[in-house]
Amino acid sequence: MSLGEFDVITHYFKLHDCGVTDSGVDIGIGDDCAILDIPDGCQLAVTTDTLVAGVHFFEDVCPYRLGYKSLAVNLSDLAAMGATPKWVSLAITLPNVETHWLSEFSRGFFDLANKQGVQLVGGDTTKGPLSITVSAKGIVSRNKALKRNGAKQGDLICVSGDLGNGALGLAHKLENRSLINSQFFVDALELTEPRNELGMLLVNQASSCIDISDGLLQDLQHILDASKCSAHIKADALPFSNAMQQEIEQDKVTQEQAYQYALSGGDDYELLFTLSPDAYQDLLKQDLIDKITVIGDVLANEDEKIRITQSSKPLSLALSGWDHFKK
Repeated sequence: MSLGEFDVITHYFKLHDCGVTDSGVDIGIGDDCAILDIPDGCQLAVTTDTLVAGVHFFEDVCPYRLGYKSLAVNLSDLAAMGATPKWVSLAITLPNVETHWLSEFSRGFFDLANKQGVQLVGGDTTKGPLSITVSAKGIVSRNKALKRNGAKQGDLICVSGDLGNGALGLAHKLENRSLINSQFFVDALELTEPRNELGMLLVNQASSCIDISDGLLQDLQHILDASKCSAHIKADALPFSNAMQQEIEQDKVTQEQAYQYALSGGDDYELLFTLSPDAYQDLLKQDLIDKITVIGDVLANEDEKIRITQSSKPLSLALSGWDHFKK
């Protein structure tokens, strides 16, 4: 079957219902622009990410997983702002039209969209080297969005979930590393779970928040720069999955490598946030579905921005996060 641009839109992206009855969509796919209704007292949160073949994903990646993750990384940005995800637009550049690939890509994309109650409202399809650009939109109560500039001395530094799994999954794929739980780590890399429910719970609780995409230390530095403060991170407190612990115990991964993956590996898409001690206790009383771990403290503005210790002793590691324009 030979499909043109508008056939692709109709067959794989337009005829979809996320099941949300009050979607706020006045005009969706099919016109020059989407027209969206924003509730009174709310602001619109917008984020955009581009994923490029050979840079953000392997050329032979499973299209279902690519569709899923291309939406997940955007929803993670909304989670970091405490916004409720609502709408998404998708621009996809394809080298050619492969019906099986498109079917699987759209299935992965909409599986996550359904889970989060997000509606596709527009986008574009073009021919060229494979790349995906997603723009996700959410709503948040006016002046309640989580930001990066509110961390204060005495706040606790917290993360959701476990760290380093995605980075080890990438290392396994790049280096063909021998691992006991290789599929677990590949799944962590390719089937990212955005923490939107937690992000919404952190509104009125967290003093600052960011999602971990480029490495914990690099993303934490964004909070510290915006908040004009510094931090102490306790390496012993970094949360590792049972699978990562098993790799360490079986000498597949050294403790130092695990720290490297957790602190600078990226691709975690967990939330990194700061809380006052009282807010932390209040949060623990919530019905949390996400694991929360305190990994350090916010300090007064010092020359040394981030101090890392292990068993109360300074820990020195060669660490750097992801930067597209540096090797």
